[in-house]
Amino acid sequence: MKISGYKRYLIPAAIGLLLVIGLPFYFFFKGVSTLEETHYIYIDEDDTQDSVIAKIKPIAYPTAMAGLQTLLRHADYGDHIKTGRYAIKKGEGAVTIYRHLKSGRQESLNLTIPEARTMDRLAAILGKKLMLDSAAIADALHSQETCGKYGYDTCTISAMFVPNTYDIYWNVSIDGLLERMKKEHDRFWNGGRTAKARKIGLSPNEVATLASIIDEETANTAEKPMIAGMYINRLRQHMPLQADPTIKFALKDFAIKRIYNNMLKIDSPYNTYKNEGLPPGPIKIASIKGIDAVLNHVSHEYLYMCAKEDFSGTHNFAKTYPEHLKNAAKYSKALNERGIK
Repeated sequence: MKISGYKRYLIPAAIGLLLVIGLPFYFFFKGVSTLEETHYIYIDEDDTQDSVIAKIKPIAYPTAMAGLQTLLRHADYGDHIKTGRYAIKKGEGAVTIYRHLKSGRQESLNLTIPEARTMDRLAAILGKKLMLDSAAIADALHSQETCGKYGYDTCTISAMFVPNTYDIYWNVSIDGLLERMKKEHDRFWNGGRTAKARKIGLSPNEVATLASIIDEETANTAEKPMIAGMYINRLRQHMPLQADPTIKFALKDFAIKRIYNNMLKIDSPYNTYKNEGLPPGPIKIASIKGIDAVLNHVSHEYLYMCAKEDFSGTHNFAKTYPEHLKNAAKYSKALNERGIK
């Protein structure tokens, strides 16, 4: 069967038209990612066009990647690289991804503020989750000038952090991070909690300080309001708190399992055996449950407590010192029997 002259030219023309239409689609609009789940790339201040391409290439289809590479190399992207955490989603083509990168349309992340014992530890954790350098974060948290901008000093700055999960951008600045934490702190303390603290006669910083001690005393949430009540009784009677966790903090040794008399002689404002009242600031980032335990403490007449000899993590409470000595003897005996030093 002969093909007419008309058809002989029509078929190649049609194929050519399909190529003209199809090739741009495969290069610029076909999904780039080979993955089913969303993939994230992190672009920092040191990145270049080549390094950005290298971060996307391992998860990209070659044809679609060629289109994205063309856009990144031949546009003015190299002069306007924006830091951030960018999502590469299934089905998104080169044009879409390029627009996100060029405009700085990044994705936020869930940042969890932990109940860190020290600001150095907090800085190390945040440095692994954000673009910020951990040393720069630590320097800011140890700077009186920086802490003062938010109404704190280097002893109380940990009270500004409320352990929770926050939606935040990976490339947030140090000032941006601290401003956000101050805003979250004020939101947390707005209303009921501030009124309860005032009724007890403590400031939010003082509540956080007491809560941090209670958190270190026990992991038993149900018992925390009882312990809070005991420490508040001591504060009201101008008795030293005599809280063992403050000794560990003063010694900067959190692995200590047993407090000995010679440890109680350490010259530190955090030594609550030598100094009356609360220490200068929290000995860790206080938990929300610890803070609420102080604000909703149990009213009772106990002035002493000692860990139970069954190592349950709870305590024996006492109203008098002789009664407390009996509880302490039982616990000391249990420690000796287990060879805990």
